[in-house]
Amino acid sequence: MNGGGRGVVPEGMSALQSAEDVAAEVTEAAPRPSRRPWTVWSAWRRRWAERHPAAARALSVSVTVLAALLVVAALVMPNTVVRLGPAKFLRIPAEAVIGAAVLPALPRRPRVVVAALSGVLLGAMTVLNALDMGFNQYLGRNFNVVLDWSLFGDAESYLEDSLGRTETLAAVGGVIALVLLLFVLLALSVVRLGNLLARYPAAATRGTLVAGVAWITCSSLGLQVAGVPVASDRTANALKIQARRVSATLKDEAEFRKVARVDAYGNTPAGQLVPDLRGKDVVFTFIESYGRSAIEDPVMAPGVDRTLDIRTKALAKAGFHAKSGWLTSATYGGSSWLGHSTTMSGLWISNQQRYRTVMASDHLSLTEAFRKTGAFDTVGVMPGVQKGWPEQKWYGLDRVYNAFQLGYRGPKFSWSTMPDQYALQQYQERVHSKPVPAGKSRMSLLILTSSHQPWAPIPKMVDWDRLGDGSVFKGIEAAGNKAADVIADTTRSREEYGKSIQYSVTALTEWLERYGTKDTVLVFLGDHQPISRVSGNHASRDVPVSVVAKDPKLLDKIADWNWTDGLRPAHDAPVWKMSSFRDRFLKAYGSTPHPKHG
Repeated sequence: MNGGGRGVVPEGMSALQSAEDVAAEVTEAAPRPSRRPWTVWSAWRRRWAERHPAAARALSVSVTVLAALLVVAALVMPNTVVRLGPAKFLRIPAEAVIGAAVLPALPRRPRVVVAALSGVLLGAMTVLNALDMGFNQYLGRNFNVVLDWSLFGDAESYLEDSLGRTETLAAVGGVIALVLLLFVLLALSVVRLGNLLARYPAAATRGTLVAGVAWITCSSLGLQVAGVPVASDRTANALKIQARRVSATLKDEAEFRKVARVDAYGNTPAGQLVPDLRGKDVVFTFIESYGRSAIEDPVMAPGVDRTLDIRTKALAKAGFHAKSGWLTSATYGGSSWLGHSTTMSGLWISNQQRYRTVMASDHLSLTEAFRKTGAFDTVGVMPGVQKGWPEQKWYGLDRVYNAFQLGYRGPKFSWSTMPDQYALQQYQERVHSKPVPAGKSRMSLLILTSSHQPWAPIPKMVDWDRLGDGSVFKGIEAAGNKAADVIADTTRSREEYGKSIQYSVTALTEWLERYGTKDTVLVFLGDHQPISRVSGNHASRDVPVSVVAKDPKLLDKIADWNWTDGLRPAHDAPVWKMSSFRDRFLKAYGSTPHPKHG
């Protein structure tokens, strides 16, 4: 058999087999239909729409309406919780009118690209508005896109300490998913609306013209609904504000470097620094979130004021007397390190960039002034420090005890690693009771943390002789409130905050009453007000400050400050900026200015 012909089947192969092989070859050579998910989805959608036309139309209209509502809501969204309300969303956004005029005029591909990018930008502005809401609610200020990203790590740590790791991971994951979904939905919504306007150009033109005239009319006449202007350009204004904020931040960074190089006491010789405190036992103490609201708010004040009065009398009985005033903090609701560094540097350190600038400088801190004299052993007790703390060098502290160096074996109280009473007892045993090197006295810096939010659970005072390694607090912590319950309840947060301040003040003043000497000088103050949800949306940034001593001559030196006698400053007691305290303190106790100009 001749096998060279075209239709000849090779020996040993059936005609059926040959046909199957040929069909297979043809199938492999032919292009296969696309099975990409989007193509499959589009085909399925068309088939479903053909079978259910009425439902398809209703669904299409519903999706379009939801897309329009989402875009408009994002365009007019305010950036503070107090401004939220229905009237804020019943507005005509100028940005939507402009988009409706521009998008239909573009060719299809550029239109889709511009619409998608506009949706992403709108998503970013919505996230920034939400961040502004959160920062205003907790820190009393807007979010700074240049400086504040580093605070998210601290926020995550705070949530983990308050709610637990599992709950925190779930919350963080949920927020990330929600943000990504927002970006996708807004991009798809703007693309959908742009395509719809292009599909019906005549109707789109008429609608845009009507909306534009309505916006101009409302703007010109100042028409309002419930006090809110109907004509809105919220997003455009927000973009301008963000741009100005970024520009101001970058400008502030350069200007503050120059300010930090100027120091009224930068060249003061060691022998002329705090001569009137030589031989004294000086203790500076910050109480977390101890703000003016604790003393004057009608919910918190009764308990706190009663505690301050009781402790003033107890200290007087032990021979101690106090004078108290107000300082306006550089921070609010959090970022305690800004309050600490502002007090100690004499500079207004109101953001993270300024903080980094000062920490890297040789600007004299109040605590470093004591070390510079050579007459003081300088020690820090920092129960809130749980990692490396390079700031020790700038603060001029010879030794620092962090959360892991105080021997605590009890439970954490939410964010606070240990109760203030335990930290003070450890300070007494490890530092205050120990002899200082010959010819020296001691200056200490303590930062107490029990009054840190979320104020649940709160420690209770126990017998000082029973503190041991802190295990005594296990039952107290277990019986206390759960952080999640207090965080969600504003009234309880305010009540528990007041109780936490009572605890911290009691622990500190009992330590002084128990262990203070004729040479002890205690300066204690708050670092900032509590979050606005507790202190109120219009609360001041003032914090109380007190100087306590047995030696009457030491209080006489600050008589011209006109502070109130006792631990509770009067409502009309002098109010200074926190940044003025360093120079006033140095001057009051005999320091001589020798300016440094950079």
